[in-house]
Amino acid sequence: MPNSELTVGQLATRSGVAVSALHFYEAKGLIRSRRTAGNQRRFTRDTLRRIAFIRVSQRVGIPLKTIQAALSALPEERTPTRDDWARLSATWRSELDDRIKQLQRLRDGLTECIGCGCLSLDRCALANPDDVAAARGPGSRLMVGRPRPRPYAGEMCEPAG
Repeated sequence: MPNSELTVGQLATRSGVAVSALHFYEAKGLIRSRRTAGNQRRFTRDTLRRIAFIRVSQRVGIPLKTIQAALSALPEERTPTRDDWARLSATWRSELDDRIKQLQRLRDGLTECIGCGCLSLDRCALANPDDVAAARGPGSRLMVGRPRPRPYAGEMCEPAG
């Protein structure tokens, strides 16, 4: 085996990523390997940097699909450089800022929901935003039309009526 290649086990050990995750990354086109005559995977050493790029991107909340698109946009599918990371992270920063704002709105809405205790669905920002259920008439409109769950084994069924 040439010195520039790693087995999947060696790559897993060096990168700290499970073999199954490496297979998943390969299936998604995030990393590539070549096959030996015995059909074993061999990875070039620069795959370690690519995996580090993937893991850091995931850690900051970038979806794999976005990471894959970024990696495939690199010339000749090369390993990302420091300049590539700076460019991509600047692009991703606005996406992350938007997500942070959404999460803050969700958190604030959750605080209001806890305050109402879901006893007042006309005010519940999560279950009934802007009281849209009121237009459907009085009563429990959020649950009407949904199938009732089947009882678990051993539970009593309600009597037919």
